[in-house]
Amino acid sequence: QVQLVESGGGLVQGGGSLRLSCAAPLRTFSSYPMGWFRQAPGKERELVAAITKSGDSTYYADSVKGRFTISRDNAKKMVYLQMNSLKPEDTAVYYCERTRSTSYYKSTVYDLWGQGTQVTVSS
Repeated sequence: QVQLVESGGGLVQGGGSLRLSCAAPLRTFSSYPMGWFRQAPGKERELVAAITKSGDSTYYADSVKGRFTISRDNAKKMVYLQMNSLKPEDTAVYYCERTRSTSYYKSTVYDLWGQGTQVTVSS
């Protein structure tokens, strides 16, 4: 089973920035929309950002709009999440996920994910 591998998490002060990366060694990576999810302790999994297979359209949750930017490099089979103006409430494990569906803005259509990377934002 192919796995997605997230990296780039860490501890950062509020107001700081982090850039998450996801290596997605899928044979037809450019065929799949991709998304970034997060899950904090005791909270539901949340789709925070998603991108179409070509990268021409994106989706952001209201909680991160204007602060986070998702991008992809199909040649390198990578997905990125640039996170700026981080807040303590952004603290969570972040997961990169794949969907086969064109409804990439729906959290229920994702079917493959990695181990996640921890992001901790101090106040």
